[in-house]
Amino acid sequence: MTRLVVRLTPKAAADRVDGWEADEQGRPFLKVRVTAPPIEGRANEALIAFLAKRLKLPKSRLSLLAGDTSRLKQIEVEGLDEAALKAALT
Repeated sequence: MTRLVVRLTPKAAADRVDGWEADEQGRPFLKVRVTAPPIEGRANEALIAFLAKRLKLPKSRLSLLAGDTSRLKQIEVEGLDEAALKAALT
């Protein structure tokens, strides 16, 4: 299992990955935009669906660990190591 930190931007024009960045402590995170609004968990659901499609995994292999109401999310991904995860999302 691999953990992925995502900075999510809801209500975007299109679902897309905007690339990798690092926070002040140098920890990497992935910038992702989704078209869904941040209402009743719709943006979180859209994020999981988008990442599952991009990683070619079933949605059941991804779970939101932290950040339900925050822009920064922690996603757990089953079945991919960190190198394969980064390669698929770059």
